[in-house]
Amino acid sequence: MAGKRAGPKRKRGFDPALLFLALGVTFCVVAWGYLVKAAIDFGVSARGGASDAWWFLGFASLGAVACLFVGLILVSQIMRRLGITRSPSSDSSSPSPGPKTVEQPRVPGGRRRVMR
Repeated sequence: MAGKRAGPKRKRGFDPALLFLALGVTFCVVAWGYLVKAAIDFGVSARGGASDAWWFLGFASLGAVACLFVGLILVSQIMRRLGITRSPSSDSSSPSPGPKTVEQPRVPGGRRRVMR
């Protein structure tokens, strides 16, 4: 009888860390939307002649970028915890220090073809 090919089944259950990550993503997206709207309003005011509005426009833009960045990081953490993605391993990220091996060219026709 052949062995089982599938690995052990993961237990599905409530993970409070995922809830907090999802709330963090929601907060970041809402804050991003608010800051983008504020940046548009400050831009309109700045073009109308309010010189201080340029500073507020810059700060709102930087805040919106930061919120989007943090939100994307939180989404990647959610995907990692759900098992959709994996963390990079040290083997695949760093090149091997040893000499590289050169592969032989593939012969068309499969491995049983007789070379002449």
